[in-house]
Amino acid sequence: MASEAWREAWRSHLSASMSKDRLVLVLALVSLVFFVFVTWIIPESRATADSDLAMAARTMERGVEAIGLCAENANVVIDPRADPNRTGLIGLETSEITTSLGQLEAKRTTINPNFAGLIAKLLKNAGVGRGDAVAIGASSSFPALILASLSAVRTLGAKPVMISSLGASNWGANNPDFTWLEMLECLRRAGVFDVKPIALALGGEKDDGSDMSESGRILLREKIKASGIFFLEEPDLSENVRIRMGLYEEHAAPGKIKAFVNIGGSWANMGTDSSVLKLEPGRAEVKEIPRPEKRGVIQEMAARGIPVIHLLFVKGLAERYSLPWDPVPLPRPGEGSIFAKAGKAKTGFLFAAGAYLAICAGLFVSLGLRNRRSLFF
Repeated sequence: MASEAWREAWRSHLSASMSKDRLVLVLALVSLVFFVFVTWIIPESRATADSDLAMAARTMERGVEAIGLCAENANVVIDPRADPNRTGLIGLETSEITTSLGQLEAKRTTINPNFAGLIAKLLKNAGVGRGDAVAIGASSSFPALILASLSAVRTLGAKPVMISSLGASNWGANNPDFTWLEMLECLRRAGVFDVKPIALALGGEKDDGSDMSESGRILLREKIKASGIFFLEEPDLSENVRIRMGLYEEHAAPGKIKAFVNIGGSWANMGTDSSVLKLEPGRAEVKEIPRPEKRGVIQEMAARGIPVIHLLFVKGLAERYSLPWDPVPLPRPGEGSIFAKAGKAKTGFLFAAGAYLAICAGLFVSLGLRNRRSLFF
């Protein structure tokens, strides 16, 4: 009787041991699969998602270096107090082509090459891909943001369709000897990229340069004429917007405009309705579409269902996307939270971790129900 009880106990012990061995083997296999998934598959998706952003930032860095070298070769005076990074992208406090007030720290902040990475991210989130047309409405008040936008669009393999104004606020591209046109030529000669605006405007109040000096208007008209680029000078807002939309659509062909990037506070792009002041910088949700006589290009694009990226109010833009304010020296390309993680990678990791823990718990519960007494023998 005792011998039979002993044999039964021994069989139970062997069964529990075998169950535990199988459990260890299954857990080892599950752990191996999870390790491969988080080590190879998730990082691969993250690299794919982030590579365009880093490349856009590196392209902008090349552009900043090219413009700085070009300014030096052209004997453009760079004030080290105003432009401590010696980029050539900071203009003068005032000049004959200055249109309005501008903040020096904001202009310096935008020279961070990682702004190009941010814009690439916003464009990708808006659905922009290779071959798509991106309309850009650019004020020369922020030449670094124009450079960032072009770097991002080119990196994504998209087509930039740009209308620029040449007048600029304080510390923008307001040096009469080194305007945005000269900067574009620097980028072309350096082989960074070759982009020409489809149209040029004086900018300023009513897009006619009325808030700059007469000598400044004459100078810019001469530069525009020499460039051979279409000169847009229309003081009626609705007609100005109509002409701009027609130019964008014509040059976007055969495709459609996939996104609109507004740079600065251009009268024609912003319109005259106060609702535009409520727009968040970055990816903007345009909730109010004013009447046509007050409507700028931003609202017209939104009315047609085209995503808007609004690059104004630099302080808010930097805070919203965790970019440093007025950095010296400039950050290296690829630095910052916008490059740290892709949403898909984070979601994939959480899903895999949850599945792994659920499988492990299920195995323990299953074995425990079968053999509660000897599970931990």
